[in-house]
Amino acid sequence: MPASGPRSAAAFANNRLEWRRLVAECGGTFFLVLVAAGGGVVNALSHGQVGRAAAVTAPGLMVLALIYTIGETSGAHVNPAVTIAFAARGHFPWRRVPGYVCAQLTGAVIACGLLRTLFGTAGDLGGTVPGRGFSAATAVAVEAVLTFGLVTVILGTASGARNVGHNAAIAVGGYVTLAGLWAGPVSGASMNPARSLGPALVSGEFGQAWIYLAGPLAGALLAVALAWALRGPPSPAADLAAQGGRRFKRQKSDPPSKETER
Repeated sequence: MPASGPRSAAAFANNRLEWRRLVAECGGTFFLVLVAAGGGVVNALSHGQVGRAAAVTAPGLMVLALIYTIGETSGAHVNPAVTIAFAARGHFPWRRVPGYVCAQLTGAVIACGLLRTLFGTAGDLGGTVPGRGFSAATAVAVEAVLTFGLVTVILGTASGARNVGHNAAIAVGGYVTLAGLWAGPVSGASMNPARSLGPALVSGEFGQAWIYLAGPLAGALLAVALAWALRGPPSPAADLAAQGGRRFKRQKSDPPSKETER
């Protein structure tokens, strides 16, 4: 498991390494959207050989892998709703939010551009839309509830503003899979504006894109409110880890923690 102690916390906050974090977010979102949207594309071309269960499980497994891979570098947000939630919670500087969101959207667009180049517009490039028989209002509500749960899990398992380690990886990846298994037919279980905007930006079809902006953002902010209600203000240690105190030291009176005993 990657270390998550003082050195990694300081590196996560070092402004000179921002380019690394942005590259990691772009690359991570690329692979997430490639799998999430690509499942629908390949399923359409292969006449159903991928299947819904596999299509919703793959993004969860990809999230798990990405947390292990880039969690120490960028925090493995790979989702604008998660980045905004970390900032609203006070773990992540607002000044870094635009760069992260742009990197995530860039990764999503590159992934969908690759899918279009390879497979054309099959499966509508894996775009997310409300399922047959479900209204836009229902889809917005479901996306808000799903994202509320996702961000609650992330805020409860992440270290500061970083998804790091087996707890975050398994919990977040498992949640993404479970949400997709039951709610995929309703709204596509996106929970991620970048995942839904990628196909929309490449195809030029924005008719229902607002659903996947409004729902996830509302759910993420509700999760932040719950975190404040349950746990109060962010701890100084989490703030320091997220915002990059150069002197990440434990007070003598503080009990040792797993993060400091590396």
